[in-house]
Amino acid sequence: MTDSPDQVPEAPGAAPGKVLTPQARRALEEAQARRLDRQAAEDAPLEDGGPAGLEPTRFGDWERKGVAVDF
Repeated sequence: MTDSPDQVPEAPGAAPGKVLTPQARRALEEAQARRLDRQAAEDAPLEDGGPAGLEPTRFGDWERKGVAVDF
């Protein structure tokens, strides 16, 4: 069962008229979801009294001045 390009909605970020494999379509949809999540995080209000600079736990460990501490 193959869908024609006219029946399949355009994937975000896909070249116009490009026929995509299911894997390519899924990858483009996941990338769009990551972009939307990142945009939502950037639009979130800043923490009051939080650390200056980047989030110290962004890699899963606590990091200060280049030193990572794993709890």
